[in-house]
Amino acid sequence: MKVVVTGAAGQLGAATVLEWKAAGHAVTGLTRADLDITVPADVRRVMARVAPDVILNCVGDNRVDAAQAAPLPALAVNAFAVRTLARVAAEYGATLVHYGTDFVFDGDTDQPYTEDDAPNPRSVYGMTKLLGEQLATDAPRHYVLRVESLFGGNMAGSSIDRLWAQMASGGPAVAFSDRVVSPSFVEDVVAATRAVIERQAPAGLYHCVNTGHATWFDVADHLRRLGGFPETCLQAGRAAEMKWLAPRPLFAALSNTKLQRAGVTMPTWQDAVERFVRQRSRQ
Repeated sequence: MKVVVTGAAGQLGAATVLEWKAAGHAVTGLTRADLDITVPADVRRVMARVAPDVILNCVGDNRVDAAQAAPLPALAVNAFAVRTLARVAAEYGATLVHYGTDFVFDGDTDQPYTEDDAPNPRSVYGMTKLLGEQLATDAPRHYVLRVESLFGGNMAGSSIDRLWAQMASGGPAVAFSDRVVSPSFVEDVVAATRAVIERQAPAGLYHCVNTGHATWFDVADHLRRLGGFPETCLQAGRAAEMKWLAPRPLFAALSNTKLQRAGVTMPTWQDAVERFVRQRSRQ
């Protein structure tokens, strides 16, 4: 297949390029320098040159507080650019993959969200991502894969990367004891994405996260023990006390049962963190 990856220099995009090339596909990786997806004419020009079978959109503006103060840049990237990609995908009969977020939910629950739960974003960022999900459906064959708390890959800016670095430096790292998440290991997300397409799973919305959920403190404590760091390297904090401009969902766990029913089983978050630690320990 001819595969186009937008955002190819980012955390998810770089891992996506490697995954699809290793599987023997013809991959065109596009960085921001190669293509600004907010310019429809440029998108059409580049896609006409490639005539892709699959478009994997790994571009996202995830500056949550910045979007709260100035929505237009996030709208351009997270929503309107997705509409352009979806329409181009429709023209070429291509499959479009777009990545969503747990921020489309309000967090007012104590059970992992499923794809059938009604979104209710509390932030402007969440609203732009929800609109992008809706606009992705302009592509007849589309997959919207919601991920959250991405970690691993070529970036060191994820929450888990920061926690690891802080504890490795003696800490103390602070992790939230009141925010519940389902972390997503980049390697598992890109493998699941390819599996969904190659298995020709029904088009639509899926939660593409590692199996299970925990508070950030529990995740960090698992990370601490794997790294052999003393307890003094980790402290509990409360997300509810943070002075963020944009509100975050406190209970953000996602259920991946629908993905499993499609034949794609995600490893547990504990297994993913263990593989992450082995990778970082070799660096």
